[in-house]
Amino acid sequence: MRNIFLILFLILSLNAFGQASIQYDIVLEGGRVIDSETKLDAIRNVGIQGGRIMMISSDPLAGKETLNVSGMVVSPGFIDLHVHGVSNVEQEYQLHDGVTTALELEWGIEHTGAWYASRKDKALIHYGASVNWPYERLRATGRYQEGVEELLNMVRANEREIASFIHVAAPSFTEDLTQEEMRQTLVNIKFSLEEGAIGIGVPIGYLPGTKPAEMYSVFEMAGQLDALIFTHNRQPNILATQEVIANAVLTGAPLHIVHINSMSLGQIDFALNMVSAAAQNGFDITTELYPYTAASTGLMMAMFDEGWQERLGIDYGDLQLVATGERLTEETFARNRRTNQVVIMHMMQPEWIASGIAAPGVIIGSDGMQFSKLAHPRTAGTFSRVLGKYVREDQVLDLNTAIEKMTLLPARRLEGIAPMMRFKGRIQVGADADITVFDPNTIIDKATFEGGLEFSGGIEYVLVNGTFVLKNGETVPNVFPGQGVYGKFKK
Repeated sequence: MRNIFLILFLILSLNAFGQASIQYDIVLEGGRVIDSETKLDAIRNVGIQGGRIMMISSDPLAGKETLNVSGMVVSPGFIDLHVHGVSNVEQEYQLHDGVTTALELEWGIEHTGAWYASRKDKALIHYGASVNWPYERLRATGRYQEGVEELLNMVRANEREIASFIHVAAPSFTEDLTQEEMRQTLVNIKFSLEEGAIGIGVPIGYLPGTKPAEMYSVFEMAGQLDALIFTHNRQPNILATQEVIANAVLTGAPLHIVHINSMSLGQIDFALNMVSAAAQNGFDITTELYPYTAASTGLMMAMFDEGWQERLGIDYGDLQLVATGERLTEETFARNRRTNQVVIMHMMQPEWIASGIAAPGVIIGSDGMQFSKLAHPRTAGTFSRVLGKYVREDQVLDLNTAIEKMTLLPARRLEGIAPMMRFKGRIQVGADADITVFDPNTIIDKATFEGGLEFSGGIEYVLVNGTFVLKNGETVPNVFPGQGVYGKFKK
């Protein structure tokens, strides 16, 4: 708080001497500046100093470096609450999509403190993660310690492999925990929160055999601590959505439901109505979606247990193998499931996605996957697709509303658990200089299901903490301004 007052004092002092006498580190000149919180949408000049926005003015500003960005939109950097690729390989695709903060909040990170330390001074954009509830639960049991050590070694080597974790962990999640194991699970979660984790990742959809009473205990803890839960629902249906909403309402736990599109499928409007009703009745419940009609996961996951065709409303030919791009048959499904190959699941209709994107209060989140050339295109193109297809081409929503869903709404969603997010998602004096500059007439995603990952087009500049990481559409080499985003419980 002292630093905030110091910044404001400095700003007022600088104003007293007049703008013309100040030379900022960087000036973005003549762009269309959009800030969702103040409703600013006007041609302005933006002065950046020391990693912060220090001036927004219609008057000329002097800068050590001045860029004319007329004809472009100057937006807060996009904030992605849901990524799985957390290395610089994926972060480069993310920054070309306008993302300045990318957080692994659905699954979380095993051994949180060590992971944060491993990324310090090495990240292109801001990073952070939730507690990985399945990992902390597994550590609390005495029956699977060999598997725990194996997974911990993978984390130390920076080789995150969710499929291997589930292979080790899945048997334990159909078993009842003893009272001591449940107590230890909660102790482990609290410890990980104290290492800086942003809330609790509850990907119960990967471990649907988890007992409801056990899951409820995690929600109870979250309610007591006011720790935000990020959940992948137990099944892709309305009952599973009702389960997590009921848990949150009864325990007071803040709740964020990930990818509501793939969790509710054709009943997306019903699911969104429930989330909206909960919020209108004072409950801290939000959701997100990605702008594609396909999902993606490994074939060994519980989603593909017997009866998957009926549950998901698809068949073998709707599954596309990430490794080769081929569509599956009954025979190739069985063969590839044995090695848990990742597939793209073509399971949603365009009108479902359009409805979700247009719905008030729904956040945009990518669910971006770990790098593979033929990985799901959401890994590289989520935010540009919203602005190019759903704003400019299809006119499903207007530009200001889309930017709000990518900047202010995710920042506000996290402020209660990660206070530093108060300074992100905004173009305001005193805010962090995390800024995305794009051409609204050309911005578009270029990654496809058939061709694989490709950098998005139309994003010209991205600044992270006042440092250019993208300039004239090209990655700036050898700069790593990304910083860790920590939860409020960090000791």
